[in-house]
Amino acid sequence: MKPRTLSLATALLLTAQAQPSAALPAAWTGARLATATYVILDPQMVGPNLLGGSDQTSVLDAMRRDSGNALKRRYPGATISTDAATAGAIRVIPVLNTPSALLPWLKLTARLDLTLPEGGKVSLAQEFTLWDVYQHRAEAANFVYDQLALRLP
Repeated sequence: MKPRTLSLATALLLTAQAQPSAALPAAWTGARLATATYVILDPQMVGPNLLGGSDQTSVLDAMRRDSGNALKRRYPGATISTDAATAGAIRVIPVLNTPSALLPWLKLTARLDLTLPEGGKVSLAQEFTLWDVYQHRAEAANFVYDQLALRLP
C-alpha cells in the first residue's frame, strides 16, 4: 500500500493537538479565506500568569489587534470585525500558551483557533522562544501573527 502524503499547506495546518488522520474542512480554501469576514474574539493566555494587570491587558489588546491585522495583510480582500454577531464570519480566537518563567530560551506557543460558519475548525500553532519575540519589541504580536498567517492557504 502506498503511503498517503499531505500537501505542505495541510501538513503545516495540522497542530500537535490534531490527530494525524484529521481532515481539514472542505471549505478551507485560499479563495474563500481571501474574501472572508473574520471576527476576532477575545484573546486568551493559557498557562502561568507571568504578567501584571496593565502588561497583561496590553498583550491581550495587541493579540486581538495584530492577529486581525496579520489576516488583513495576508488577505487584503478580507474584512476584519470585532462584532461577534457578524453572520457568516470565520470566528478567530488568538491564543498564547505561556512558558513557566520569563527566560529568553523558553518557548511560548502562539495559536489561532478558527471556526468556519458551518462549524469546521482549524488551529494554526507555532512555537517561538521568548528571545525571538522580545527582539521585535513593540511589533512582537505583529511578528508572531504574521508567521501564523503565512501558513494559511
